[in-house]
Amino acid sequence: MSPAADSAAGSKRQAELLKQEGNTFFKKDRISAAIDAYTGAIALCQNVAVYRTNRALCYKKRNEWAKVEEDCRMAIHYDSHSVKAHYMLGLALLNRQELAGGIKALEKSLELGRGAHPASYMVEEIWQELSKAKYIEWEGLSKMRFSQLNKLNTTCKKALKSYNSLDSPTADVSEEQINELDEVFRKAAKADTPTEVPDHLCCKITLDIFRDPVITPSGITYERAVILDHLNRVGKFDPVTREALEPHQLISNLAVKEAVDVFLNEHGWAYKIR
Repeated sequence: MSPAADSAAGSKRQAELLKQEGNTFFKKDRISAAIDAYTGAIALCQNVAVYRTNRALCYKKRNEWAKVEEDCRMAIHYDSHSVKAHYMLGLALLNRQELAGGIKALEKSLELGRGAHPASYMVEEIWQELSKAKYIEWEGLSKMRFSQLNKLNTTCKKALKSYNSLDSPTADVSEEQINELDEVFRKAAKADTPTEVPDHLCCKITLDIFRDPVITPSGITYERAVILDHLNRVGKFDPVTREALEPHQLISNLAVKEAVDVFLNEHGWAYKIR
């Protein structure tokens, strides 16, 4: 091994030791010491994404969101498939009110997380944060649409009154005309009116709207993380039919997933977590 290669290998070993020290400090809630350790690891090996995501997690605990964003962007530069980097970048952007950018980063982290570890706690955590952000987005758009509809309704009633006065200056808008107009605007606002999520879009175990639906050989659809947890903790059988079931038999239900995506796009209120 050449002197240069030997030196590089030594730097990697030292960086890993510093990372382990940082992890130990973090578990003991010694955040400043953990940051110093991760910073040392980064100085030795700048292109290792996990050193930056670990340091970003420290900054997150201290609510230093600008530093979280900086570390996460660099981590993504070196590893575009880093679930943690996209996730914490999303949180950092949301923290400074960049809703669209935050949602985009969280969606990317969810996509990557589902591909790598579909049943992990982090996928659930990402979904929770994404749902909150999507609900806030819907709430803002819904208020804007409601205001616009109210203004348009008022304008239409004034126009209708003006039209009726062409035949008789004292004529007013009839109750029947007002009711018909109100019904039109009620239907226009229907998509923004919270109701119940259709049963076929909800998991039979959690009763919540699907996030990552999978179908069993018996034809029943469950939330992936929930059915995997059941198979791991309770037993290798379908909780409804009681038939034998193995994890490898679960298949993504793309039809239901698409239906859920369409429903959520049209009814953002359904993102609200119970």
